[in-house]
Amino acid sequence: MRPSDEVVAHYSRGVERDRLGTWGRLEALRTRELLARFLPSAPAVVWDVGGAEGAYALPLAEAGYEVYLLDPVPAHVDAARAASARQAAAPLAGAVVGDARGLPAASATADAVLLLGPLYHLTEARDRESALTEAYRVLRPGGRLLAAAISRFASTLDGLRAGMAADPVFEGVIEGDLDTGVHRNPEGRPGWFTLAYFHRPDELREEVRRSGFSDAEVYAVEGPCAQASMNLDLDDPVARHAALRAIARVEQEPSLLGASSHLMAVASKP
Repeated sequence: MRPSDEVVAHYSRGVERDRLGTWGRLEALRTRELLARFLPSAPAVVWDVGGAEGAYALPLAEAGYEVYLLDPVPAHVDAARAASARQAAAPLAGAVVGDARGLPAASATADAVLLLGPLYHLTEARDRESALTEAYRVLRPGGRLLAAAISRFASTLDGLRAGMAADPVFEGVIEGDLDTGVHRNPEGRPGWFTLAYFHRPDELREEVRRSGFSDAEVYAVEGPCAQASMNLDLDDPVARHAALRAIARVEQEPSLLGASSHLMAVASKP
């Protein structure tokens, strides 16, 4: 099992390498903030499923966690292994090519599972359920799940911000996203992402709860700052921390959740 050839080809071009340090920087800062808040203390066992080149797994290993990275893109895993070797004092516990729907881990052996990408690219509900139930299986009782999703309204907001909404082809993409949740890039244009599923906030919460996580809650990642992130001075500590505090104040406000490009479901295995 693995994502579609289109998705693997998209990521094999190295698009994840610098994204979280450029226009995805606010996403990365908030994700790290949520990880720090909700992960159990080190030295917990963490599976970073869909962990790409290790943007989150490698710092967690340095912080004392026992981290296993899994990703369906071989180039990502090769890069993560190389980076792990460079931090020899705190390497990853493992890095393997695999699929979120079938984890190579024994049941009840992990303290936390991160799904910070798999739910994006499993367009069928049954496949997302498989990924979530696999996370549930490998977690110990009390273990924590953090699962990211893309907002149903991301293409609408990005299209308006970047001026793409006036393109009739992209307008068709927006309409399809809103109607079905399945995002397609019919002409393969750079910057229009790849085959993906975009969640409504309540839909993400219910999918996680149906997989056994009865306490699932959804948090905004970028929140209402998502479309203003290019104008934020994230190099200025005062401005950066003010933005992060502003997002945190409204991170669960129902009327604003959909305005966040990314969402994070947080839940515990009973």
